[in-house]
Amino acid sequence: MSTSNYGPLTNLKVLDISTMIAAPFGATLLGDLGAEVVKIELPGKGDTLRTVGPWKGKEALRWPGMSRNKKSLTLDIRKERGREIFLKLIEQHDVLIENFRPGTLEKWGLGYEELKKVNPKLIMTRISGYGQTGPYKDKAGFGTPSTAFSGHTAIQGYTDRPPVSPSYSLLDYITGIYAAFATVSAIYNRDMNNEEEGQIVEMGLYESMFRMFEFLIAEYDQTGKVRERSPGLSGHSSPAGTYETSDGKFVVLVCSTDSTFDRLAKAMDREDMLDDDRYYTNSQRMKHNDAVQQIVSEWIKSKTQKELTERLDAFGVPVSPILTIEDIFENPQYKARENIVEVEHPRLGTIKVPGIVPKFSKTPGAIRHRAPDLGEHNEEILSQLGYNNEDMREFQKEGII
Repeated sequence: MSTSNYGPLTNLKVLDISTMIAAPFGATLLGDLGAEVVKIELPGKGDTLRTVGPWKGKEALRWPGMSRNKKSLTLDIRKERGREIFLKLIEQHDVLIENFRPGTLEKWGLGYEELKKVNPKLIMTRISGYGQTGPYKDKAGFGTPSTAFSGHTAIQGYTDRPPVSPSYSLLDYITGIYAAFATVSAIYNRDMNNEEEGQIVEMGLYESMFRMFEFLIAEYDQTGKVRERSPGLSGHSSPAGTYETSDGKFVVLVCSTDSTFDRLAKAMDREDMLDDDRYYTNSQRMKHNDAVQQIVSEWIKSKTQKELTERLDAFGVPVSPILTIEDIFENPQYKARENIVEVEHPRLGTIKVPGIVPKFSKTPGAIRHRAPDLGEHNEEILSQLGYNNEDMREFQKEGII
């Protein structure tokens, strides 16, 4: 585990009072790139993600990857003395990341208008199910229902079966990326323009997925088409999809451009298709997609997965075997890119987690410390605020920490 304090966001100070996945993941990305992140959790309970599977025994296995590069401070900001401590922290930090329902912090007297009185330059990043405005703003929001609301679920699956939700928290992670991107954009604007005040950055979970649907929006607007669910790329490119090889394995191949199809036709020794009006352009291939798919499927079925990928790689055709996590652990590309790294764990010894991305040539990010146990950094953080051991014992007795 690296102990260097390098990264493009070194010296950025972040308070994370969010729970579960989307907003906390955004804070983790900032921490991976050097930001100092203090995670505030409820005394005795902590982030609910600490109780979410998968598990090994009693250990939540998602926690080490999600919460590395954070320090844990237990603090009940709903109580008066907890609120006082929180405001002292706000005074010293650049960013606050939260994902309570809209109006919750305001109810506790900790809305942005109050916070900026002690730190006018504060950037407040707010993630909620449906955003801070609109008729749905007070609805409870979680990733899977918000995925359905975004329009994503409606186009996933097979037409003869119910729509399919992603098998993991896809939308939450995408929203976390937006949260990190938006936060550093606000910091850039504040600091590059010497602004005297910060600002609020906010979005609803569903909006991160919906932003990706320019094709869906324009298609319905201009043609009135309501796209049906499909198990793969639909209406974009031909050929494209999942194909089985002769050894019973699977690959994904896509020809999004005519030049890519040119290379595929040459790889298949079917250059005659390039002179055929039915196949020469993507628009024509889409009209004759069933015929194209049959030709490509039969050719792929004649080769093993290894033979196929080597052949297509040689011709520059985008193809990938469908990798399981077991395959990924052994894959040389993942190893070369350090996409999986090992970190310390207080009870498991070590555990493997995703590596740092993106990679910076001069200021690489690092996993500077493991994910914290609940309240692990109480003494360190509170002593920096001027509190002594007697204060901390009193806070603990009162349920403040």
